[in-house]
Amino acid sequence: MAEPVNLNRFRKAKARAAKKARADTNAAKFGRSKADKQREESKISKLKQHLDQHKREDT
Repeated sequence: MAEPVNLNRFRKAKARAAKKARADTNAAKFGRSKADKQREESKISKLKQHLDQHKREDT
């Protein structure tokens, strides 16, 4: 005789697996590493500084 299967446990495990798969695809599509974020932030700050150095002063 076969072992009884808990259908609630099976349903929840299936839902968890689907949620994990969706999270993985979103992380690959939208996620950025900490190094990428810092690199972009430093690039933006350098560009701002460069523009500020070329401003004209109104006297």
